[in-house]
Amino acid sequence: MHHNCPICNESFERETGFYYGAMYVSYGLTVAFGVAMFLLICGILNYSAITFLTVFAILQVALMPIFYRLARLIWINLFVRYKEVK
Repeated sequence: MHHNCPICNESFERETGFYYGAMYVSYGLTVAFGVAMFLLICGILNYSAITFLTVFAILQVALMPIFYRLARLIWINLFVRYKEVK
C-alpha cells in the first residue's frame, strides 16, 4: 500500500488498529467470492465439491493480495470522505 494517496495526498497511515475492521470486510469478500464460485462450479457446471475446493483454494491464494488491498480501500472509504480533485 502507498503511504499517501498519489492524487490528494491523504495519509493511509491511520492510528494503530484502524485497519482491524478491514479483516471483516476481507472475510465478507472471501465468503461472497466462495459462494459465487460454488454456484458457478457446482451449480451451473455440475462439477464435484472436490473440484470446487481445489479451484477455490488456488484462486483464493492467487487473489489474496487483491482482496487485501480492496478490503483496506473499502474500510478507509467508510470513514474518510474525499473531495473531488479537479
